[in-house]
Amino acid sequence: MTDFVSRSADLPTGSRFPWIADGFALGGDYSPEQWPESVWIEDIALMRQAGVNSLNVGVFSWGLLETADGVFDWGWLDRIMDLLADARIGVNLATPTAAPPIWLLQAHPEIAPVTQHGVRHAQGGRLGWHPSSAVFRRYALRMVEALATRYAAHPALKLWHVSNELGNENAHSYDDETGRAWQVWLEHKFGSIDALNDAWGSAFWGHHYTSFDQLQPPRFTSTSHNPALLLDFERFTSDALLGHYQAEREVLRRITPGIPVTTNFMVQNHPNGLDYDRWASEVDLVANDHYTMGADPETYGELAFSADRVRGMSGGDPWLLIEHSTSAVNWQPRNRAKAVGELARNSLAHIARGADGALFFQWRQSTAGSEQFHSSVVPHAGADTKIFREVTALGATLRNIREVVGSRVQTSQLAILFDYDAAMALRSGAKPSVDVNSLDVALTMHRELTARGIQVDIVHPATDLSGYRAVLAPTLFLLTEADAARLTAYVAGGGHLVVTSFSGIVTEHNRVIEGGYPGALRDLLGVRVEEFFPLFAGDTVTVTGEITAGPWTGSVWSELLQTTDQPDGSAAAVVARYADGELAGLPAITLRSVGAGTAQYVSTHLDRPATGALLELLIERAGITPVAPADRGLELVRRVAVAPEGATEAASWLFAINHSAGPLRLDTSGLDLVTGERFAPGASVAAGAVAVIREDPSA
Repeated sequence: MTDFVSRSADLPTGSRFPWIADGFALGGDYSPEQWPESVWIEDIALMRQAGVNSLNVGVFSWGLLETADGVFDWGWLDRIMDLLADARIGVNLATPTAAPPIWLLQAHPEIAPVTQHGVRHAQGGRLGWHPSSAVFRRYALRMVEALATRYAAHPALKLWHVSNELGNENAHSYDDETGRAWQVWLEHKFGSIDALNDAWGSAFWGHHYTSFDQLQPPRFTSTSHNPALLLDFERFTSDALLGHYQAEREVLRRITPGIPVTTNFMVQNHPNGLDYDRWASEVDLVANDHYTMGADPETYGELAFSADRVRGMSGGDPWLLIEHSTSAVNWQPRNRAKAVGELARNSLAHIARGADGALFFQWRQSTAGSEQFHSSVVPHAGADTKIFREVTALGATLRNIREVVGSRVQTSQLAILFDYDAAMALRSGAKPSVDVNSLDVALTMHRELTARGIQVDIVHPATDLSGYRAVLAPTLFLLTEADAARLTAYVAGGGHLVVTSFSGIVTEHNRVIEGGYPGALRDLLGVRVEEFFPLFAGDTVTVTGEITAGPWTGSVWSELLQTTDQPDGSAAAVVARYADGELAGLPAITLRSVGAGTAQYVSTHLDRPATGALLELLIERAGITPVAPADRGLELVRRVAVAPEGATEAASWLFAINHSAGPLRLDTSGLDLVTGERFAPGASVAAGAVAVIREDPSA
């Protein structure tokens, strides 16, 4: 069994916890309270058949455990915990605070969130509480204390799972109690009301404050709110929810100091209002929920992007995929079922990118409730189904590759910068185009790199970048002076940087940097943007120049920019210009040499072929190599064992995932742990297959 090193800075140095499962974790959310106890025995038999070793239990069970104020009924949970311990299935026991019981909601309706329009949420959903509620906090911590005390020594307990998807339904509340908490938060941040007025530019529209008690949450108004106010409310909300997690965590640590604590993040194709880069240092292991979007014809591309983001938050440490789906979900407009083999490819893609487990929501498909048509391991049709057979096969594969547990993804040669704070700033207030967001350009770049077998790290701008040959900064709207200085030093040290439009625009207070865009990076890039020229839906621009070898297509955005002379006498070269439209003949893409490094600027959203071509030039300029020689489209990631001290070479495992309808060639040699057969250079990975190759030394 592998030891897990806690990531929380406030735990004693060297604190170690047992990993939650023997080998890779496989299983998911289990809700035995939804079923007669006669079904439990069948469930456990099927779990053993499928290779399940890890379950999330009790996530929404508060009302069944505390049936009235201070009245606890532990019987059913005692019995299932004992049964799972006997079956050697580990439990990630949830604090059930995501679902306050009906008796609590009716006794204290003031705990529920309030909308911007002043409407308080009614009972009937989940996460029906706001994080600033002192009443809710008191009841929640009493529940956590009772749960932890009862099961502290239970042999099935492996991990604490705090609440569920914090912020998913209660990310914002505009009630008076939240307003008072926000005032305290603002006073702590700014120190004086004059400092707040200065930072926010509150003279605009006469929004001048003379005391902190005049501040209100951004409730509904007939016009838009100050972008700085909106950004700080997002930050406050993240901190308030984190504060609730921390409060539950401290109760758990006090009672069960040897059990790791986490909560499930939601790192997907949309950034929510939580700063997970900050949250990651507060959990003992990073755990993530991820669900593919059926309308996306390339769901595996967004999956890979999100998994790389999670690994970046985890600092490269193994993390846990604590929720994903076996097939269709129930909350998208049209809920697509997964094709044969897609379940395994999705799960193993997360494993390849650093997860040491893949758990599903949920074990048995509910027959009642709002998620009754959400897929599960055991569907309504029972165990004699495609889904259950595929999960069982996945269990066998995870046993075959269990030697990979505890290894780390090899550090990449290229990094993409992503910052939740910048994403929150971008959506806080009106912007020149509703079509610009923090993810689209980054995801397009990641997909093109992945198609070329290039492994990517996705990291915060404050990360040490010195080990990367190239760094991409796509739509990094907010950039602090310190992070801008870090990028400047990176390029001066020989790194190769690519910055795309609408980056470096505002300070940490969401105030525009004067002097021309992109203010924070203007001198490094050697460009000055005078004016934005957003494009209407469906409109495109053509870009041509010495680097294009033919026309490239851009959309969404264009800019009136010029190159500028720098104090050292250098200037950025114009390597492509707009060939049509209002900016015809003007610069579109520039490249500036800085010592041994380069800084490139791209002023439009290039389409997929043009993005790929631009990245090909970067790959050549920076000397970046693929994970292994292979046909285009084969997803490649290498995990590497932590080498013993004094060892000259560590074991490595190459994950090769073929999402295509035909075989793809790969040049490496070793043992494919999935099939048990030797893999020779030039052999192919079959259509829809996954190979996990223990590479021959110096392969």
